[in-house]
Amino acid sequence: MSGDSAASAPGRSGDRPGRPVGGKGPGSRWRLLFEGGLLQGGVQGSPVLRLFMRWVRRPLLPVMRLWRRNIQLKVVVTTLLMSLGVVLLLGFVVIGQVRNGLLDAKVKASQSQATGGFAVAKQKADEAATGTGDAAASADGRQSQNVTSWMSDLVDSLSSGGQGAFDVVTLPAGNNNSGGGRTRASGQVDPTASVPDDLRARINGNTTAAQSYTRIIYTDDKESQPALVIGKQVNDPNSDPYELYYLFPLTQEEKSLSLVKGTLATAGLFVVVLLGAIAWLVVRQVVTPVRMAAGIAERLSAGRLQERMKVTGEDDIARLGEAFNKMAQNLQLKIQQLEDLSRMQRRFVSDVSHELRTPLTTVRMAADVIHEAREDFDPVTARSAELLADQLDRFESLLADLLEISRFDAGAAALEAEPIDLREVVRRVVSGAAPLAERKGTHIRVVGDLQPVVAEADARRVERVLRNLVVNAVEHGEGKDVVVKLAAAGGAVAVAVRDYGVGLKPGEATRVFSRFWRADPARARTTGGTGLGLSIALEDARLHGGWLQAWGEPGGGSQFRLTLPRTADEPLRGSPIPLEPKDSRRNRGLNDAGLPSGGGDKRATVPVQPGGQASPLAPIPQRVATVAPTADPTALPGNGARVVPRPTGGARRQESTSETGAADDGSVAGPEEPNKPGEAFRGR
Repeated sequence: MSGDSAASAPGRSGDRPGRPVGGKGPGSRWRLLFEGGLLQGGVQGSPVLRLFMRWVRRPLLPVMRLWRRNIQLKVVVTTLLMSLGVVLLLGFVVIGQVRNGLLDAKVKASQSQATGGFAVAKQKADEAATGTGDAAASADGRQSQNVTSWMSDLVDSLSSGGQGAFDVVTLPAGNNNSGGGRTRASGQVDPTASVPDDLRARINGNTTAAQSYTRIIYTDDKESQPALVIGKQVNDPNSDPYELYYLFPLTQEEKSLSLVKGTLATAGLFVVVLLGAIAWLVVRQVVTPVRMAAGIAERLSAGRLQERMKVTGEDDIARLGEAFNKMAQNLQLKIQQLEDLSRMQRRFVSDVSHELRTPLTTVRMAADVIHEAREDFDPVTARSAELLADQLDRFESLLADLLEISRFDAGAAALEAEPIDLREVVRRVVSGAAPLAERKGTHIRVVGDLQPVVAEADARRVERVLRNLVVNAVEHGEGKDVVVKLAAAGGAVAVAVRDYGVGLKPGEATRVFSRFWRADPARARTTGGTGLGLSIALEDARLHGGWLQAWGEPGGGSQFRLTLPRTADEPLRGSPIPLEPKDSRRNRGLNDAGLPSGGGDKRATVPVQPGGQASPLAPIPQRVATVAPTADPTALPGNGARVVPRPTGGARRQESTSETGAADDGSVAGPEEPNKPGEAFRGR
C-alpha cells in the first residue's frame, strides 16, 4: 500500500480590487501631506523620523551600554542563545522521530486491520451470492439480495470488532453520492465529508487498496479528529462495486506526541536555565579577578601606587595576579626612582640658580663700573666692556628663567588671578616691542580690540606670555607685518599672534615649546633669548587652565594662540580664534576651489562694543554689522554648547583680511582641530 498525505481543499477567496494610483482618496491626501510638509527633505532629513528613532533608541541605550561593558553578561547571553538553539534543534529531531515512529506503527496496524476487514467483506458477499445468507426471491424468479439491509449488517459487523478503535464507511462506487442505499457509516461519522475525494478517485476502478490522511467529521456535536483512512473497491452480493473504507482515529498518537512535546519543552527550558546558571558561575570566577585587576589598574593610574591584587590559589588567575602585583611593584619602584631623580635635578637647578645670584650681583656691579668708564678705554677694551654688559644681561635673564622653571617644576608657582582687560595687556606688550619692531622694519597690527576682552587671569604672567610671543614674531617675521588678534566668545578669550616670516616646518610646532629648543641653531639671537621663553609661557597657560598652541607652515609664517577661560577654574571647551588662520595656503586653496575653509563657517557671538574709537596702535576702518552671527556648538570639543548668542545693538567693526592678513570673524575653534602640518596641540 502507498501512504499519501491528503491535500487540503483550497479555500476560495475573492480578488481584491487594486487601489487607483494617484487617486484623490484619503491615502493620496496623507501621501501629499507627508511628502509636502511633514517629511521635508526626504526620509533621512525628516524631523519626525529622527524624533521617533530617538524615542525608540533612548530606552535601549542603557541596555546597549551594559552589553558593551559587561563581558559576563555577553558570555551568559551567548551561552543561553546557543544552548537554546541546540535544544530547539534537538527537540525538532526527537519530535520528528517520535512522530514518524508513532505513525509507522499506526499505519502497519491499520493496514493489517483493514486487510482483514476487506477479506471478511468479500467473504460475506460471496456467501450471500450463493444463497447462504439471508435472501429474498425476486418477482421474476432470480435470486436477489436485499443490498440495503445487507450493507447495514456488514457495517455493523465490521465495526463491532473495533470498539472505538476504527469506524467503517461504505459509499457507492464512482464518486456517485446519489446511491443512498450503499452509503453507510458507523459511529455517527459523516461519510461523504470524512472521505477525501482524491482517495475515492484513486480507488475508483482499481482493485488495490489506498490510504490517506483526513479528518473525521461527525454528524452530531462531537469534535472532529485526525485519522488515517484506508479504502478499497469491493463487490456486493449482486456483483455491483461499492467502496469500503476503514477510518482509524489518530487521537491517541496525537496525545502521545503532545506529551512528548511538553516533556521536551520542560526539559529543554530547565537545561537552558541550568546552562545559563553554570555559565554565570564559571564566567564569574574568571571575570571577578579581571574586574579587580581593572579597578586596581585605575587606582594605580590615579597615583595610588601601593594598591595590589589579592591572590588566592595557584591557577592561571592566581599567576596573573602575582604578575600584576610584580608589575605594579616594579612600576612603583621605577616611578619612585624617577621622582627622586627629578627632585634632585630640580633642587640642583634651584640651588645653582640661587647660589649664582650672589656672585652675579658682584660681577654686575663691577661690570657697571667698567661699562660707565668705557669712554676712557681704547676701542678694543671699550667694545669688550659693552659685550660684557650685554652678556651679563643675558645671564641675568637666563638665571631668572631658570628660577621660574624650578618653581614650576616644584609646584610652587602661584596664580594671582583678577579680572583684567586683555586689551591693556596687549597695548603694553606692543608698546614694549615697538623699538625692536622699528629696528626690524615690522609693523604690529592689533585686531579685535574695540570690545572688552575680560578674563580672570594673572596680568603679570599673561603679559609675559604675550611679550614672548610678540617678540618672537617680530624677530622671525623677516620685516613683515605682525598681527595680534583678540576675541572673546562664551566662556573663553583668546589672543593670537600671527607673523609671515620663516614659519615652522612639519613637526617643529610640536617641539617649539621644549626647553632650550631652537628651530635653527645657527640663527643669531639678536634679542638675547634664553630658549626657555616658550616653555615658561606654556607653563603659565597651563597654570591658568588654558591652552598655548602653535601652527606654522614653511615660508608662510606661524600663529601662536593663547586661550584662557573667562572665569578661573572653568574648563575650556573651545577657542574663539581658529588655530590655523584663514590666509594659510591650505585655506586659500580651499577658497579658490569653492570649498569652506577650516573653521571659516563656524562663528560665535562676540559682545558689541558701543561706539568706540579705533585703537591708535591699529587704525582699522570700521564697518557696521547688522546681524550678529550665532554660535555654532559643533565648533566646540565634545559638542558642548558653551558659546551662546548674546543680544547686539551697536556697531561692530570687522577687519579686512586683505589689510591685516587675518579676519576678525569670531570663529570658534576647539583644540581638537584637524592635524595639519606644523600644528601643535601642546598646553592641553
